[in-house]
Amino acid sequence: MHVDSIDHFVLVVADVARTCDFYGRVLGMEAREMSPGRWALHFGRQKINLQQVGVSVDPLARNPTPGAGDFCLLTSLPLDDVMDHLKRQGVAIFSGPVERIGAAGTLRSVYFYDPDDNMVEVSNLLPMRREA
Repeated sequence: MHVDSIDHFVLVVADVARTCDFYGRVLGMEAREMSPGRWALHFGRQKINLQQVGVSVDPLARNPTPGAGDFCLLTSLPLDDVMDHLKRQGVAIFSGPVERIGAAGTLRSVYFYDPDDNMVEVSNLLPMRREA
């Protein structure tokens, strides 16, 4: 077996409407209703499916818990602009900017929490460094 990419992942949230507002306002994602009461946040060619505790949680989910998410999103927007935008949106950065190792190379990242305390990392992929 060989995995090529991520299509979607799922976040369990306390309030889908609040989550859609946050991700739309803060990260420019588009909320779309997949079926009655089932929502997803679309960006690029990916999406985040939302499951609301007590309303729309997949019965196959073993331990659906809001705030258990931890993920990284890449942006081409300069990270200084990202930090300015987050500040204007009232989103507190709790770490960064810092350098981390990502899947495709070194990242410059900032970290913040969404309304359910999922940890969100927004990063720039840094150019490859040439050894002297």
